[in-house]
Amino acid sequence: MPVAPGPSRRFVLLLIGVSAFLAFTFVFSFRSHEIGVRHPSSGGRAGNPVEVVNAKLEKLNRLDLQDSTLTGHVIAPELGNETAKAELGRAAWKLFHTTFARFPDKPTAEESAALNAYIHLFQRLYPCGECAGHFRTILDKFPPQVTSRSAAAAWGCHVHNEVNKSLKKALFDCSNIGDFYDCGCADGEAPEGGDKKEITQARKKFDPPEDVPLKLEQDGWGRGG
Repeated sequence: MPVAPGPSRRFVLLLIGVSAFLAFTFVFSFRSHEIGVRHPSSGGRAGNPVEVVNAKLEKLNRLDLQDSTLTGHVIAPELGNETAKAELGRAAWKLFHTTFARFPDKPTAEESAALNAYIHLFQRLYPCGECAGHFRTILDKFPPQVTSRSAAAAWGCHVHNEVNKSLKKALFDCSNIGDFYDCGCADGEAPEGGDKKEITQARKKFDPPEDVPLKLEQDGWGRGG
């Protein structure tokens, strides 16, 4: 006796209906999820890779730099090319002294913190690993002075001389550091590196009596530079 086709057909139709419903639900959920990724406030699900990356970037933007970030290991490998090392050093010192020369006379606490972080991160990321390692020892002995333009300029000259000593090169007369490194200031701006008298006074806290200023000479950044 043949089986009536009705129930089988109803089952197939039911199966198709359920499948269509599940497909619709999946598509709707996926579209809502995509919107949530583009606009987190609209309720996108947590855990999506794009959303996780965006959250990490947002956290980095709010990052209060810790000591481990500022004083961690040297990042760059050694730089074996002596010519490249010397050229890099000259450019680095030019950048450093110009930065200090254009730093505010009376910086805010945030500006001083920014310069301090900049110096430490510059050392960590300096593209000559052995030079960065040597400069780390100098920073440990002579922490950055960022309370004013004159203090920063005097500190910059002092640590430059510390590097010069290790390279057996001539020392700078720090009272003339602003004349040697032109800050590119426009007419009417403050003189390079702050007031010479202030720089000389600030320098005394660093330089021992035996330091004798010699002929100015541009040089590399660290050992072998």
